[in-house]
Amino acid sequence: MFERLIIATDLSPEAYAVLNCLGGLKAYGAKECLLLQCLPIQETASSLRTFASGVLEQNLQGQKGILEQQGYTVKTRVVQGLAKNEINRIAVEENYSVMVVGARSHTMTSEAFLGNLAYDLIHHAQKPVLIIRLEDNPDGLSCVKTIGCDISNHVLVPTDFSDNAELAFQYVKKMVADGAKKVTLLHVQDKAFLSLFLAEQLETYDDMDNDRLRNMKRILQEQGKTEVEAILSYGSPSVEILNTVHERNIQLIVMGSQGRGFVKEFFLGSVSHNIARHSAASVLLIPAKRENELV
Repeated sequence: MFERLIIATDLSPEAYAVLNCLGGLKAYGAKECLLLQCLPIQETASSLRTFASGVLEQNLQGQKGILEQQGYTVKTRVVQGLAKNEINRIAVEENYSVMVVGARSHTMTSEAFLGNLAYDLIHHAQKPVLIIRLEDNPDGLSCVKTIGCDISNHVLVPTDFSDNAELAFQYVKKMVADGAKKVTLLHVQDKAFLSLFLAEQLETYDDMDNDRLRNMKRILQEQGKTEVEAILSYGSPSVEILNTVHERNIQLIVMGSQGRGFVKEFFLGSVSHNIARHSAASVLLIPAKRENELV
């Protein structure tokens, strides 16, 4: 399912932490990686002078070695241009399965390249985006460490039963077939919306949505031996998802992402971007099928 990865990289500790955390993707069929470093056009001349001694190439070769030790076939490439555009362009033109980038949790104001890139990328993505969550190492010996490296252990699937959610569910089905150990399905009845307009129909919606969750659970159980749990909750979608991540030790969230150009109030448009910024778990965002200009 994730046979070919394109990985945004640079010289930062975050980049190295991401590379050390990708072994778990082999459970989902990952085999080939492209390490991509992007140099903004206006900075190319100075950047080339800075790395004239071969530091840049040595860095990429060192990162390549980290991935090769995990059993990957690895290529490296340096390109000019905005990272969010170049990663999308190459991923689409060369048919990479997923774009991988790291980001620390709760970094709304982070200046780190990979943190900013992660949140820029989800607005422009035409391929799935895997945000590997990073956190500070409490012993202070290194800047960051990875958490939840074995992303096959427990997968959370928030759904609003939309077409984009169904597209994300197709990825989850493949993950279950590949051996994901546990999946939790979650639908949140949006309290703010229902309390204003449909409070008297909540029981009807609960019955209907429980049926949908049970059907999704049955489909996943037919794919393999994965433990599957279905939860219907009531409240703020973002809050309920983040609470579930904390309470159930989730390693990976898989959900749809509408991206730029769609109505902001759509659940999988606004909520998925909020989760990408604040979740303590890694996040796999599946973009809607659409034409998206790289701007």
